[in-house]
Amino acid sequence: MSMSMQTTRLMRDAAGTVPNVLALGYAAGGHALGLLLLTQPSVVPNVIGLCLTVSTMVVAAYLLHEAAHTTIFLEHRHNRYTGELMAWICGAAYASYERIRHMHLRHHRDRADVTRFNYKTLLLRLPAPLRRAFYVLEWMYVPAIELLMHYQVLVRPFIKPAEHARRERVLVVLASRLALFAVLYAASPRALALYTLGFLMFLTVMNFFDAFHHTFDQCFVNDDEERVPMESKDREYEQANTYSNVVSARWPVLNLLTLNFGYHNAHHQRAAVPWYSLPALHRELYGDEARHLLPLSELLRTYHRNRLRRILDEDYGGLGEGPGRADNFVGAHAVSFLTVI
Repeated sequence: MSMSMQTTRLMRDAAGTVPNVLALGYAAGGHALGLLLLTQPSVVPNVIGLCLTVSTMVVAAYLLHEAAHTTIFLEHRHNRYTGELMAWICGAAYASYERIRHMHLRHHRDRADVTRFNYKTLLLRLPAPLRRAFYVLEWMYVPAIELLMHYQVLVRPFIKPAEHARRERVLVVLASRLALFAVLYAASPRALALYTLGFLMFLTVMNFFDAFHHTFDQCFVNDDEERVPMESKDREYEQANTYSNVVSARWPVLNLLTLNFGYHNAHHQRAAVPWYSLPALHRELYGDEARHLLPLSELLRTYHRNRLRRILDEDYGGLGEGPGRADNFVGAHAVSFLTVI
């Protein structure tokens, strides 16, 4: 049997062999190259390495999402291996692939932003100066809430008795991450500083796109199986409260930067369709209808204007009409599939 035939059988779809191999190679190989460039003494390789590190973390996150929908490989175990590796690359491996997958599939099934941790309750309980610090950081575009969401995944197994079985995984992953940080610091303290900056940039990118995918209800649950209200949440509701926030409507090739994740209406209409087929599916389903297609240029202003309101506001807002139609689209916070577990 030829190598090409073996690879085709490994993949879920033959058409996905080339795009998936390229995307996986870019995420893993590109990330390693990016880290290497961060350790170099010159500024130009450092800048290239920073951009490459951020970009590969973004692509790794969306490949994790693809693996969760089993759109890459034919067998579940291969998708699981891929998801675990991609989670490590983007710093989200403290929770298992299976936990991330389960909670994300609940998001599709329940047509809600189902979340295990209510950061708003915590913020309101904090002393005023500490709560104000979160606002100052968010005003400065430091993704403090996203950092908190990642931190709670790491900490909860040590303070919640029901999650004690997850402590060993957290410790193993934490040791591997600290080893990476130690290697970067030993090579160059600047490399570790640049990696930290890159991780903050990655969280900002993810937060930006996550903010404007939906106007679903956000439901906080105490365990992975707790049911949430489903009244009137049919397919029509799902599409009406889903938005396609693409990098560019004019130059669709730029949407590869987020692995076409911005074609979110198409994804929610047919969640088993892989990332490389979403632009065609979007055209098939919606044609030139632009009601829910929101390019980057329409969202940057509202992301900036509402960055503090978004922290505690329960209302995600919505679209208006004409120029500035997204100005009152406040958006969501802390709904990333990486941290809602």
